Amino acid sequence: MKARNFNTKLDAVSSSAQFILETPRLLVCQYTMSDADNFFALNSDAEVMHYIRPPKTRKECDAFLVQNINFYNTHSNLGRWAAYEKNTKGFIGSFAIIPIDAETNTIQIGYALMRSSWGKGFATELVQHGKTFFFNTHGADVLYGITEHLNKASQKVLLKCGFQESGTLISGDKKLIRFSIMRSAIFKNQPINKVQEN
Repeated sequence: MKARNFNTKLDAVSSSAQFILETPRLLVCQYTMSDADNFFALNSDAEVMHYIRPPKTRKECDAFLVQNINFYNTHSNLGRWAAYEKNTKGFIGSFAIIPIDAETNTIQIGYALMRSSWGKGFATELVQHGKTFFFNTHGADVLYGITEHLNKASQKVLLKCGFQESGTLISGDKKLIRFSIMRSAIFKNQPINKVQEN
């Protein structure tokens, strides 16, 4: 895996990648075109993409990366972002807070991790800190997580992070389970200062 050359979150920003959030072990920042190799390694892996989307060719990945980078310009604090481990500075995968297809007023949280990063608790760490980031930067009262009904590992992550099952969806030939968490569940013991969305 190609490692981005940074030692601190300030280095990540100064390398032209905008810093998004920090967890105890990870840094999350916007993708840049220098991430093309990592982005391809992630999105071309059929096992990683099994419950997400069909794996992409290099040409498709490069176009998808450009699409994601352009998305940042029109969607503040939304998008698919690169996640890096602090200790190794290695790329571990993508973290996302993005609109749900055909439901532009609803937002979902998600991730895709390199196989070498499975089983280390990174998904739970990203979702735990990501949900707070979302409610601190957006005015919405609910955040969703959507998984295929067979994707038990992701369902366990969402439940562990306080999400509750809230219905099913059908997308093509796939049965999906919708999970949700309310703003009030995050900030139940402190005053709520909702961010006004532009």
